[in-house]
Amino acid sequence: MEKYEQYKRVFHRFDSNGDGKICPVELQRCVGSIGGEMTEEEAVAAVVLMDSDGDGLLCLDDFVRIVEGAGEEEKASDLKAAFKMYEMEGSGCITPKSLRRMLSRLGERKSVEQCTDMIAQFDLN
Repeated sequence: MEKYEQYKRVFHRFDSNGDGKICPVELQRCVGSIGGEMTEEEAVAAVVLMDSDGDGLLCLDDFVRIVEGAGEEEKASDLKAAFKMYEMEGSGCITPKSLRRMLSRLGERKSVEQCTDMIAQFDLN
C-alpha cells in the first residue's frame, strides 16, 4: 500500500492542472522532468494505449499500470541480457561449454560434465 501512496504523490505532481487525470502534454512534461524524451505524438500514443476508460486521459490506475509495467519490461530486458552472456555464439541456447566459459570468467572452475548437470536441472527441452 505504501508503494501505491508513492505512485499517487508522483501522479498528483504530474497532474499539473489538478483535474485528477494526466493528459498527453502533462505526460510529455513529466517524462522530460525525469530526463527522458517523448515527442507529442509519442505522448498521445502512450495515452491512447494505456487509457482504460477511453477519455483520452490517464487516471491514477492507468499511471500505476504504466509505472509497474515499465519495471517488468526492465526485468525482462535484464534477463535477456544475462542469457545472451551465457549463450554460445547467438545459438539461442546455453551449452555446457558456454556455461563453463562464463563461470570461469566469474572465477568459478567447473568441468563440462558439471555444467551439463547444472543445465539438466533447469532445461525444459
